[in-house]
Amino acid sequence: MSATGLAILYIIIWWIIFFSILPIDVNREKSIKIDGEDAGSPENPKMLKKFIYCTGITSIIFIIIYLLIKYEYLNLRNLIS
Repeated sequence: MSATGLAILYIIIWWIIFFSILPIDVNREKSIKIDGEDAGSPENPKMLKKFIYCTGITSIIFIIIYLLIKYEYLNLRNLIS
């Protein structure tokens, strides 16, 4: 698989994991009410923590998939034909 294909695979896995992790550990109870702000939005969404977790989980999954493709346990070209 080319470098472009690997980069696209990593990005797709990253976004799937990111949207899966996004609602975890969100406290929707606010101490201060602000007019014009959505009542369901969290005070502290902890985005940096979620970004780091997402990157770590994605890297582990990507390495597993890459090794399966490299050693031909997961050969998509043979599965399609």
